[in-house]
Amino acid sequence: MGRFSQVAIRSGGNLRQPASIAWHHRSLPPWFISTTRYTGHSEVCSSSRVYGTRGSGLVSDLSNVSPRRGAVAVICREQRLLVIRRSQQVEAPGTYCFPGGAIESGETPEEAVCRELQEELGVRVQPLRLLWQSVTAWSVELSWWLTELDASAQVQPNPAEVEQVLWLTPDQMRQLPALLQSNWRFLDAWQRGEFRLGNDWEPSP
Repeated sequence: MGRFSQVAIRSGGNLRQPASIAWHHRSLPPWFISTTRYTGHSEVCSSSRVYGTRGSGLVSDLSNVSPRRGAVAVICREQRLLVIRRSQQVEAPGTYCFPGGAIESGETPEEAVCRELQEELGVRVQPLRLLWQSVTAWSVELSWWLTELDASAQVQPNPAEVEQVLWLTPDQMRQLPALLQSNWRFLDAWQRGEFRLGNDWEPSP
């Protein structure tokens, strides 16, 4: 599970865009960064690191820029989405997100999806098609892949990385107390009709 550090600054009670961002391979995955302005969403921080969830304050930390790419697995079953809760042993413990991770050097996004799902959930998957792409304010390229998981597959979460596996509707995801901000953006894009999760699955009005 690749990870990163995000920089943000609180100034006079208002949030402003960070001056820089540092990537750490063992920190939070890249798709957790959001291009949304720091209004309406805040970032949760741990020490000098800042993460893309709602509801907590920010700390400042200035580091060198090192852009990365990340791949996200979007797995659908009966109009529900596979969501993980991150282990208490990793950065941003207890937060919720789609599975996935950093794209390693020489690796395609599809290969990254397959590797990360094997590492996190002990399953083999098949990336089907690219649903959506986003670029963060710090030029981190994120790709969100519709991914097939065989109905007979036995999901075995790696306890070092994943605390819980859930099948949730988009509305249920939005009710989670610690859903990572990038996942909110993905759901918002689906709601706007920027992509489809399936021919028979339309966002509710």
